Amino acid sequence: MNATPITDISVQISFFGAEGGLPLVLKPTAPIDDLPGWIDAHRDTLEAWLAQHGAILFRDFGVGGPEAFEAFAEAVSPGLYGEYGDLPKKEGGRNTYRSTPYPERQMILYHNESSHLPRWPRRQFFFCELPSTVGGATPIVDCRAMLRELPAQLVDTFERKQLMYVRTFTRGLDVPWREFFDTDDRRAVEARCDAAGVQYEWLPNDELQTRTVCPAVIVHPLTGERSFFNQVQLHHVACLDPDVRMDLIDMVGLKRMPRHAYFGDGSDIGDEAIALIGAAYERCAVRFAWQAGDVLMLDNMLVAHARDPYSGPRKIVVAMSELVDRAQFAQHANA
Repeated sequence: MNATPITDISVQISFFGAEGGLPLVLKPTAPIDDLPGWIDAHRDTLEAWLAQHGAILFRDFGVGGPEAFEAFAEAVSPGLYGEYGDLPKKEGGRNTYRSTPYPERQMILYHNESSHLPRWPRRQFFFCELPSTVGGATPIVDCRAMLRELPAQLVDTFERKQLMYVRTFTRGLDVPWREFFDTDDRRAVEARCDAAGVQYEWLPNDELQTRTVCPAVIVHPLTGERSFFNQVQLHHVACLDPDVRMDLIDMVGLKRMPRHAYFGDGSDIGDEAIALIGAAYERCAVRFAWQAGDVLMLDNMLVAHARDPYSGPRKIVVAMSELVDRAQFAQHANA
């Protein structure tokens, strides 16, 4: 990395990826005694850089632990989200979470956080409390670049048809619907699905299947740029280990897989298209080795992230802010 001094804000700037790409790496040229004050004084500059690059890595800023990280994230983006049910809460934190509990030897594939849900965070923070000894990078991808990498016809199809995420709550394969919705009342579940625009079907054996149609390509509300924004890799069965995929299909059939993704009209997304998407993500991916104290800030609507396999203890703390409501976003985008 070739560092260029930015003396007016007392940091050096560099890049892990292509020059001018992501993440933008900031390192203080001298200790910053009043970090919240420094953030407040340079808030507009940081916001402009985030919009341009999509990701900023704060390194050597003296963020000494999870509590300091929460204070840092709150100073950058007041009003951290503290009611996110998909991640376990961080011990001792009010609005921070532990990273996704997922087998260490398996990769968590590329996704934009909560892009399949009615609300998602525009801003996401990661703090390295303890880096793993082997692996464990958090690869990041500029989703604007993804649209340039993918075949134009495929992008057009995703943009027109959108995505349908299908989830089947089958006992033993996924959490029971009662646990997920925290109720025994089917009518309450139906009311929540109706309010969120989620289609649902009650299946035999007390199972529930939901279908949610969401954008696959969005226009960023601040920059006006188009972005490949979805979780197709986390849902499409082509991304499963082949043996696991075949075992599940043998058990329940393709139509009742725990998770799957289709085009928004219900038509199949072929394995070839999923392979093209996976290859494009890897071509665009930027990896860097975590250092203790690192804080990575992403614009979740511009940047997807993943997690590489690892060994050894690894502690990454997560925070989120600036929730975007899909219904309001769609109204704004169509205005």
